[in-house]
Amino acid sequence: MYLEIAMFAYIVVLFLTLRDIRIFKRTGYLSYRKGALRGLAASSLVLIGAMFVEAKPELGLLIVLMGMFINRKGSREKVFNGAGTLDRFLGKTDYRKK
Repeated sequence: MYLEIAMFAYIVVLFLTLRDIRIFKRTGYLSYRKGALRGLAASSLVLIGAMFVEAKPELGLLIVLMGMFINRKGSREKVFNGAGTLDRFLGKTDYRKK
C-alpha cells in the first residue's frame, strides 16, 4: 500500500512539472520555468523515497513528503484568462508574443 501512495505522489509531481513546462513554452514566464526545475528536483526525491519504501516504509514516505514540499507552488503570473477547468488542468494557455 505504501508503494502505491509513493508512486501516486511521483505521478502527480511529474504531471505538474510537465504542465509547468508546457505553460513556460507557451508564455515564456520565468516563474513557470522555476516551477518546472523545482518539479524535476522534487520528482527525483520522490522517486528515491519510493525506492526506500520497500525497505523502510516510514523513511521512504518521509522522503516522499519532503519531495512534495519542495514542489510547492510559488508566486506565478496569471495565464488563464477565461479558460475552462479542463484547459487549466492540462495547462493550455494562449501563446504570448515575444
